[in-house]
Amino acid sequence: MSPAYRMTDLTGAEALWLLEGARSGRLVYVLRGRVLVRPAAHVLEYGALVVRAPVPLTAVTQGGGVTYHCERFHGAAGTGWSVAATGPAQDLTDAHEAAHYRRTLTGWVHGPHDTLLRIHPLTIQGHRLSGAAGAGARTADDGRPGPR
Repeated sequence: MSPAYRMTDLTGAEALWLLEGARSGRLVYVLRGRVLVRPAAHVLEYGALVVRAPVPLTAVTQGGGVTYHCERFHGAAGTGWSVAATGPAQDLTDAHEAAHYRRTLTGWVHGPHDTLLRIHPLTIQGHRLSGAAGAGARTADDGRPGPR
């Protein structure tokens, strides 16, 4: 008999809270009809995501919107969470602000595709996963309290 797993929707506030506590994820965007996924580092400040990712700037600022996805899973326990935030992306043009985020967010590449973006999420959705053994537990895999 396989263990029972459960997936529950997160509220927007819970999803933002988990996103705020994480530091890395993936930037998802469309370029010439292809969906591309790139590793990224992020920080959530003042309701916007500041993201550093190895992507061509024009690819993500011309398409109308991007999705930032972040997750934490414990495969053996069947627990974790997944959050996706979608909205328009804009280039960070202020030199001092860009220098600050280049110092504080880890990058994967340096050069023309080392991009800093600000994403203003229009939609945020997330799910919490729980295994049968942990169905009553109220902690996420990162040690934060679960939803009440």
